[in-house]
Amino acid sequence: MPAKPNVVFILADDLGWGDLGCYGHGVTKTPNLDKLAASGIQFTNFYVNASVCSPSRCAFFTGQYPARQKIHGHFATEQQNAARGMSQFLDPKVPNVARLLKSAGYATAHVGKWHLGSNSGGPEPDAYGFDFVGTGERDGANGPAADPYFRARSTEKFVDESLRFIEEHKEGPFYLQLWTLVPHATLNPTPEQMAPYAGLRAAGKDFPHASAQQVFSASVTDLDTQVGRLIAGLEKLGLRDKTLVVFSSDNGPEDIHIRNAGHSGVGSAGPFRGRKRSLYEGGIRVPGIVSWPGVVPARIENEAIMSGVDLLPTVCELACVNLPAEQTQDGESLVGVLRGDAKQRTKPLFWEWRFNIAGEPFHRSPMLAMREGPWKLLFNPDDSRVELYDVTADPTQLNNVAEHHSSVVAEMKAATLAWAKELPDGPRDASAGKMNYPWPGTEREPATNRPGRAKRNTSK
Repeated sequence: MPAKPNVVFILADDLGWGDLGCYGHGVTKTPNLDKLAASGIQFTNFYVNASVCSPSRCAFFTGQYPARQKIHGHFATEQQNAARGMSQFLDPKVPNVARLLKSAGYATAHVGKWHLGSNSGGPEPDAYGFDFVGTGERDGANGPAADPYFRARSTEKFVDESLRFIEEHKEGPFYLQLWTLVPHATLNPTPEQMAPYAGLRAAGKDFPHASAQQVFSASVTDLDTQVGRLIAGLEKLGLRDKTLVVFSSDNGPEDIHIRNAGHSGVGSAGPFRGRKRSLYEGGIRVPGIVSWPGVVPARIENEAIMSGVDLLPTVCELACVNLPAEQTQDGESLVGVLRGDAKQRTKPLFWEWRFNIAGEPFHRSPMLAMREGPWKLLFNPDDSRVELYDVTADPTQLNNVAEHHSSVVAEMKAATLAWAKELPDGPRDASAGKMNYPWPGTEREPATNRPGRAKRNTSK
């Protein structure tokens, strides 16, 4: 593979596994993302390392399981974070993909949502190794308080910022992470965005109220439109064949029982049980698209398992950057998978979720989970609710086969508990491995969940 490609990492917010046309959605139109998937690898086994926002982002950014940084849920107020046994922000001293690539001569940019603790006393993104930080708020009049359609138009603004950065650094190499606000609730699409889905109104096109599907589909289609603009910008500059593009989501779709998603929470987890916050597949298995024309063979990848913690080591290998020896590496480089000559990862994947799970009881998973090969184990640390699924044969996780595979359960349980003991002390009895459930706190996103002030820092 050619060394030191440009890298663009696009992360959607609360987009479910089944929300794109290429993943089987029958209503929402996503032609640009479908084209991106057709040009590269469309993973059907792509996992994030947490079932909500902040910890999932930490995993992508650091290559570590977020619990190592005491990031167990979304960053909210300082009081809420403390009550949930969490840190207040991601420590900027922790090695991350931006700082590592910058050390190798990359120009680096973060555009869009951050949510790694600047709202609870932490630094702004430019403290983490970025040369450029863009939020789409280039003047006060365009901010969320002044514009009821700020979220609806935010992806367009983020792409504008991204294209400016790419133009300035077109000689490369550059690393750009574009993290969108959409389709996280509260969604309020513009009339123009809603128009293509007028037939989905609650009782037909003349009914005065939009349906949840109209609101959600309009939002996702605009996301798709703006991603198409970004890819077109790379092509116009002659950079497409020099650029690795990665697209994913931070977790599964929001549940309609959450108040701010009550009018739009119809995102699709595809065939999977579970939604956001759940450790069943629908909460943590998400779209995963990797495209690099002429280098990464195009295909639908049904065998290889890739996850968020693999992004950093994979990108660092492509950029010829050594991984920091002082940091535990939870992910692994999957450059071989991108080439098409390796199908299986060598490390298992682990998850924890310590808090409430919204919605129907069907989605309420146990608190710990592990995936290795075809097996997915879920259980509580007090040894209750032990569930084992062959997720290749039973992706919906309906047939618990734990009693028929006691040796598999024992081995995976021991590995999961050993992993849990490596984590910092938190809201659990460390000696017994028990986590308190539910833990006090709210799972609603805080009012501060939006980009911070706009900044431009062009110093290296």
